[in-house]
Amino acid sequence: MPSTEPPASAGRVAARCAAAILAATLGSLALGAGVKGQAPTPQEQRPTFRSQANFVRVDVYPTADGKPVTDLTQGDFELFEDNVPQQISTFEHVVVQAPTSQDLGAVREPATVEQARELAANSKARLFVLYLDTYHISRGGAMTVRDALVRFLRRALGPDDLIAVTTPEMPAASLTFARRTGSIEDLVDTFYHWSRRDAIIDFDPIEERYIECYPPAIGERGAISAIAREMIQRRRERVTLQSLDELVARLGATREERKAVLAVSEGWVLYTWDRGLAQATTRSANPGPLQARCDADRAALSQEDHQRDFQNLINDANRANVSFYPLDPRGLAVFDQSLAAGQLDVINDARNLHARLDSLQTLAGATDGVAIVNSNDIDAGLRRVVDDLTSYYLLGYYSSNTKLDGSYRSIKVRVRRPGVNVRARRGYRAATREEVASRAAAEAAPATPASPVAAAVSGLAKIRSDAVVQAQGGYAWAAGEDGKARPTLWIVGEWDSSAAARDEQWKAGAEVTVAVTAPDRAALHSSTQTLTRGARSFDLRVPVPAGQPAGDYLVRLTTRPVGAVLGTTETLHIAMPKGPAAGATSVGQPMFYRRGPYTGPRWLAAGDLRFRRQERLRIDVSVAGPMTAGSVRLLDRAGHPLPIPVTAVERDENGARVVSGELTLAPLGNGDYALEVSVTSGETTQKVVAAFRIIS
Repeated sequence: MPSTEPPASAGRVAARCAAAILAATLGSLALGAGVKGQAPTPQEQRPTFRSQANFVRVDVYPTADGKPVTDLTQGDFELFEDNVPQQISTFEHVVVQAPTSQDLGAVREPATVEQARELAANSKARLFVLYLDTYHISRGGAMTVRDALVRFLRRALGPDDLIAVTTPEMPAASLTFARRTGSIEDLVDTFYHWSRRDAIIDFDPIEERYIECYPPAIGERGAISAIAREMIQRRRERVTLQSLDELVARLGATREERKAVLAVSEGWVLYTWDRGLAQATTRSANPGPLQARCDADRAALSQEDHQRDFQNLINDANRANVSFYPLDPRGLAVFDQSLAAGQLDVINDARNLHARLDSLQTLAGATDGVAIVNSNDIDAGLRRVVDDLTSYYLLGYYSSNTKLDGSYRSIKVRVRRPGVNVRARRGYRAATREEVASRAAAEAAPATPASPVAAAVSGLAKIRSDAVVQAQGGYAWAAGEDGKARPTLWIVGEWDSSAAARDEQWKAGAEVTVAVTAPDRAALHSSTQTLTRGARSFDLRVPVPAGQPAGDYLVRLTTRPVGAVLGTTETLHIAMPKGPAAGATSVGQPMFYRRGPYTGPRWLAAGDLRFRRQERLRIDVSVAGPMTAGSVRLLDRAGHPLPIPVTAVERDENGARVVSGELTLAPLGNGDYALEVSVTSGETTQKVVAAFRIIS
């Protein structure tokens, strides 16, 4: 299928901001090495395999008169694969109790990748995804559904459940599951501000290009021409359908059991080939390369077949055992287009409204979900979703078809009791010989840990080019009141001043609220830092009081334009070790500084690990305990030493020794590098490695 560029800039940042706040409200997972939390990379997303190649799990939802049937036994079920009867080997009835404040108060987040995977793989833990279709939610719809969503999430999410939040503009690889540990009101209130369907100014650069390339014809009403409007709508619908398909693939790789997606959306027209759009001719306001690019996009968009893409989405969802619960936030909609948008074509509007509602109902019906559409009683529809997911049966069987051919195999489940309706996964894809052999080899092979350099360089993948403030966190050592070395958390935030050029709201700078929570959930620190062109970074030190345990310290940084109310939230995790034993040496985590044209003679704490060749770089590592010598050397991304001198010095600071290395970046080309700091005490040498990137 022809494709145009992905959405970017203002609209994209807005959606990412919303999703970042939502995910942070739920509580982010620390899913990576280092101190900064991250979602699994695409390479980490592997298909799930059964304990034996032909063992299959099926989750079954039987109902009678719309209510779950809770007293069935294994003998009540019949199960068929490709119409061949199968013997049920395992049977379990799962009942999810309503959450209590005590349950939620005891919820703890997983601290490692392995813990997160174990939680997601637990068949008794339900997986929810709240999909906010920002492109297809109007402001009025968002306001209408707000309270109903709050009540639903309070009722539905139990202490064992996991939830993730995403939008069309967030990559599926970044999907992060967490337990519910935040304010449901904050969760919903944040998303309402990012509804974009009826926005009149929230266009990204590609959409603005379409508006510029195709101005309204003489006599045409409105500031946006019909051609530009349809191109924008087609492009947004394509992005949404692609993101849903990627989400399904991601969920399918998470586990076999059912995954529920609550998709808040006003539905899709499902555009197909449009001869009129393909052959449209206009008087160009910008002849030349820009117009040629717009015309190429118009031709590609006119030929897309979203009905085919939608059917592929449904097929993929059934194979991945993903059920959709679409919710039209408008309730009972009379018109598809907002009356405030201008002149209304009643016939076309009615056709579009029917298409949108039909798409939501079809998606639910074809994936064993429930569609909440065409009703002002949204609470009643959401109660059906809660009832639908509170009681289910897990059946397991060994397939009589032992071929490892990767084929799709249908599943049918029946209940012998009259009057019982059954919904269950419709099928699965069998493993191939190559997949089974690959998994067996991986399990047999000893785990090979990544080298310190490779681990440090891989952390650079977490850098987000569109972030307004880049942040890093770690721990150092300093003398406590009793003179003993105690850990001190350091948090650095650095403002990207070019954000003001991209978005006017950042012109006055950024405010960053930093909240630090100890492993025992005690609030350790809270403050607000202001970043401007004159003060582009902050270096915050938070002493760890005596008696605080080692473990995972949670740092939440909420960034907003100066004077604004809403912002985006990022989560850092700082893994604090135990303090050094008497006579032992402990090394802190490395911290970067920069000095260059805009810093003057000052060293500026670096929250952004991207540097330019005209800058100088400094790395500091604190040391508690005896130290004989310290040194610093430069490595390439493969760990090989480079013949570029690093000036290493030692100094006393805050009751601890600091090993510092300074490096001139001019001789280096663009790419990733690492600094290795070695601390020797007697016959023992400890090494820490920190990576950085040169971008120009």
